[in-house]
Amino acid sequence: MTLSPLDDYPIHQAPEVMRHVATSDRNFYDRYYFNVHPCGDDLMLLVGLGQYPNLGVTDAFAVIRRGPLHRVVRASRELGADRMDTGVGPFRVTVLEGLKRLRVRLDDNEHGLSFDLAWEGTIPAQLEPPHYLRWQERVVFDSRRLAQTGRWTGHITLDGERIEVTPDHWWGSRDRSWGIRPVGEPEPPGIQVKNAGCFYWMYAPMQFEDHAILCIVQEDEKGRRVLEEAVRVRPGDAEPEYLGRPDYRPVYREGTREVVTAAIGFAPPGGEPFEVRVTPLLPVHLMVGTGYGLEPDWKHGMYQGPELKVQGVGYDTRDPEDAARMWGMVDSVARFEYAGGTGHGLFEYWALGPHPSFPA
Repeated sequence: MTLSPLDDYPIHQAPEVMRHVATSDRNFYDRYYFNVHPCGDDLMLLVGLGQYPNLGVTDAFAVIRRGPLHRVVRASRELGADRMDTGVGPFRVTVLEGLKRLRVRLDDNEHGLSFDLAWEGTIPAQLEPPHYLRWQERVVFDSRRLAQTGRWTGHITLDGERIEVTPDHWWGSRDRSWGIRPVGEPEPPGIQVKNAGCFYWMYAPMQFEDHAILCIVQEDEKGRRVLEEAVRVRPGDAEPEYLGRPDYRPVYREGTREVVTAAIGFAPPGGEPFEVRVTPLLPVHLMVGTGYGLEPDWKHGMYQGPELKVQGVGYDTRDPEDAARMWGMVDSVARFEYAGGTGHGLFEYWALGPHPSFPA
């Protein structure tokens, strides 16, 4: 058992050193996620950095979509004893002011993408409902997450072009999640092989000039709610406004599960019902190259060897072979419109497997 600098802080939650989490489940993770966009369809950047204490690994990724370009830089190393060290090769996340300001960096590298960005939240960070899902005897999800909308300052460099990022124009959202979810190398499927199940998901942190709406919908193969959230948050709010049970109605491109538009209805108790119209502007396929599950040789928490590994992966969506790779979870810049104003933010969705909204 090895001490780390974190053990000098009075924050222990279990009779263990801080580098050891309270569960031995191999799928325990602790992750940052950020998205960056200029409130339009010209560019979107996603960044993630995670630690997997029971696998002894930490890794990070950045994916940028600009026009037809889908570019990924990713890195992995052994976690070591110091969980306060958030560096993964050229990547680093620095907390400047807890729950308010952070710095996110990808230093110069050979793969054509780098950035130095400062994040500032525009609303208080919100703790979302616990995410718990047991599927065919196994606990698949048991996690918590905080979410926040905010603005960015700094720069992005793509293939030698420096793009200035200013808070008047560059918005985004972030989350911090921790707990149990599938990570690392594939395990023997066991009874899981009987049925792939359903993952019907929509997540929309919407940012407007003077407020934000945070919405989650997850349903099972029968249309039952597994997880939901609907709150409106204003800067300085001590308590968010509860908006009732969200009613999510996507419209799909014919013959696909690609959302071309959607409506989300809200019915705040004691208030007037309203509807937000959603227009996706630029899709980013989160699972392509980033470690979220499609590549057998690079998954979150997968051990890549004793030495730091940094890789770059690029695709051109005009190429039919590359375009065919673009499936799975979509993180899209979107425009959100309702009587309370026009905003922009993340529209994340995936519809995998059977669900009542699809014909049998």
